[in-house]
This record gives sequence, C-alpha cells and structure tokens, in this order.
Amino acid sequence: MKEHSSQLPDETAIGCVTLRVRDAARALAFYRDVLGFEQRDVGAGAIGLGPHGGETALVLAIEPAAAPRPPDVLGLYHIALLLPDRHGLGAALARLVEARYPLQGFADHAVSEAVYLADPDGNGLELYADRPRDTWRWADGSIFMTTRQLDVRGLLASGERTRDRAMPEGTRVGHIHLQVSDLAEAESFYVDTLGFDVVSRGFPGALFVSAGGYHHHVGLNTWGRPGPPPEDVAGLVEFELRVPDEAARDGVAARLRADAREAEPGVAGPRFADPDGNVIVMVS
Repeated sequence: MKEHSSQLPDETAIGCVTLRVRDAARALAFYRDVLGFEQRDVGAGAIGLGPHGGETALVLAIEPAAAPRPPDVLGLYHIALLLPDRHGLGAALARLVEARYPLQGFADHAVSEAVYLADPDGNGLELYADRPRDTWRWADGSIFMTTRQLDVRGLLASGERTRDRAMPEGTRVGHIHLQVSDLAEAESFYVDTLGFDVVSRGFPGALFVSAGGYHHHVGLNTWGRPGPPPEDVAGLVEFELRVPDEAARDGVAARLRADAREAEPGVAGPRFADPDGNVIVMVS
C-alpha cells in the first residue's frame, strides 16, 4: 500500500478548467455535438460544459481575436477528462469514430485506459477511465504506470452496451498535464508549496504528482523543449485546485506566503500562478 505523505487532503481534486477558444460555433460542434457535453450559460463571452446532471467541467472563453496555439509551448499539454466507467469511454470513442474526428493516440497505462486527441483550437485532450484502485501497483512510494497498446476493439465493444449520445453523469476533469520550463522548479512548487506527493518519475523528462494516493492529479513535462506562448493565444486560461475545507485552503495560502507567492482574491477563490504563469484558482 502507498504511504500518503501529502500536505493536501485525500479529497483534493482538479476542478473546472477554463480554455480560451476562437470560435464558439466550431467549439460547440465538437464539445457538445460530438463529445456529448451539455451546454451551460456561465456569463457573457463564455460557455460552460458538463455532463447532464453533473458539475461544469470546462468553461470556454470565446475570444475570436486570439492567436492559434502553436505546438511545443509552455502551458497546457492536455486536459484529462475522467469518465466514470469503461462503457462510457467506449461510447465516447464510438461517437468520435462516427464523426470521423481525428484521433492522436491510444494507450493502456495499467491504471487507466486512454484516448488522445485535440479540440479544434489545438488544446490537447485525454479521455480516460480508471481501472479499480485495488489493481494499481505501488512500489517504494511510486505507482506503476506504463504505455502499452490499448484494446481499442474491446473498448468500442464495451461502448456498444450503452450507445449513449451524451457524456455520462459523473464525467469530470481527472487530471491536468502541463508543459513546463524547468522540472525541478515545477516540483518545488507543486510538491513543496502546494503540497502534492510525487507518485512517479518513471518517464524521462516528466513528473507526476497527486494527493490521496491517486495515480496523478498533475502531470509535468519538458518534452520538446517548450518555449513561451505568444500573448493572447488560444489555450489554458486557468484551472481549479479543489480542496475540501478552509483548513486545507489556509494551509496552501500559508505555504504560498512562505514561498514569497501571494494569492490574489478572486470570485471563485484565491488565484495564484505557478512558475510558468499557469493560473490556479483554489476552491474549497
């Protein structure tokens, strides 16, 4: 069993992610009509997306003047949308295949099964379903994750049991993966300051951290030597770090101050940035 030493509570999770996109109709044709998210009104110039009966997982900030996101820049590598079971993941894959939407890859990570793609603005996405936690393998405080061939036919067959046209209730952001400029600096921030555990160093140029013994809440990599993105580019605006109570929130705030980083007040909660400028909103 994994010994949890995180300074964050086990209930910590990644919440809603806000993305800057350039064309509302094009984005909705993908997120609503193909993936099957429900559209929500979250204010002028923005669109909320979530499963029917579930919380908003994504907010799209519509900015037609935004520049296209180039490859290999700091910031978002992918948002990972966690579906509640394999059947839902298979049904989502079937909808993508039916729409002839371009896919970028498939992987069996041992802890999960995953499908990779990008939205029309080039924002990376992972759709995945976890395997039961009691099948995950830990050794010396690290979780075993790998990248092997996915049983795509079996996954599609599993989706045939539901034939759902909508994202299933319970779909949410399971983790976020970021491209960073310096892995050691990112580790210092996400582990020492925010309070995550390191759970895997098994992939060269990458680090995976979590709270509560999850396989990872945040992935960090320096693959491709990413550079700074242009200003006002399509991509990540901010993401939520959800903690269960005020004590956890105050603990993060105290560690930020000790690291000479001050959170600013925000509508949803305190806002602060990681060393590469990725904005985090702490919600309790």
